[in-house]
Amino acid sequence: MEYAEIARAESERGELVLRERRPENGPSSLELRANGVFVMDTVEVTTERALATAALDVVEAPVAVVVGGLGLGFTMHEVLADSRVEKVAVVEIEQALVDWMRNGTVPHGPALLADARVTVVVADVAVALAEAAPSSYDLVLLDVDNGPDFLVHEGNAELYRAPFLHSVRAALRDGGALAVWSASRSPDLLAALTTVFGSAEEQAHDVTLQERAERYWLYVARVPSNA
Repeated sequence: MEYAEIARAESERGELVLRERRPENGPSSLELRANGVFVMDTVEVTTERALATAALDVVEAPVAVVVGGLGLGFTMHEVLADSRVEKVAVVEIEQALVDWMRNGTVPHGPALLADARVTVVVADVAVALAEAAPSSYDLVLLDVDNGPDFLVHEGNAELYRAPFLHSVRAALRDGGALAVWSASRSPDLLAALTTVFGSAEEQAHDVTLQERAERYWLYVARVPSNA
């Protein structure tokens, strides 16, 4: 297996690298790493898409959606495929990643970001949602690192705790939902979501990542329609 670095950037959070994986047989693929930690690739994207569908399936009118974490765009792509969605705010803290998607360094990026429904906000998602107007969104999808137990950045631990989850709940309309991606099972996250929302659902997804069997997890919590 050969690897070729496509792009590299530094910020106060560390190093972000996009590289191309070139197997001896088969097509090449892209891989995103932050501070040397695997974040995602363009081969196994089923759970990135499932993050969107799990929440879209439980909300009657997902008109306005927040995607926390741009990644390589697969969650956003799934959201945009739903004709009910009218507005998607993508909150991404790394300007370089947004640039790579816009300028075609990630080949499928420009077409996704050209959708008129998309607004990209370069910011910390915790700050963006804390400042959001009450009851302004129908869905919040959170995939900013590898979940509460495999953090890419230690500061992201706050995203899985009650104070931030209360901010998300306040930003959601009645009947709205939050969905969170995690690389591992997290009873603490499930408990925090249940405390804040009243109930929450845990979903296990079996995947094959670079020829290894893995299990990823999605957590979904909903604001009651009569809240």
